Amino acid sequence: MVDKIKCSHILVEKESVAKEILEKIKNGEDFSKLAMEYSKDGSRRRGGDLGYFGRGMMVKEFENAAFKLKKGEVSGIIKTQFGYHIIKRTE
Repeated sequence: MVDKIKCSHILVEKESVAKEILEKIKNGEDFSKLAMEYSKDGSRRRGGDLGYFGRGMMVKEFENAAFKLKKGEVSGIIKTQFGYHIIKRTE
């Protein structure tokens, strides 16, 4: 079992905006650039990079989705108390 993973994310307030962003990612747009443009948290300055984290460090819905991803894979839309996330596992 993996102890720590490295992910980036994009956090927005509206599901409709998350759907638009996810569509752009599927069409080949750069995840980091989209994070810098749209994300609502401090990680936006780093292209959404959250660094390494282990289990128990993120809210449950986010953690469950992130740990299921393979390296390079992008999640669907994940709803948490903070809003709507799109997660990319980078390592």
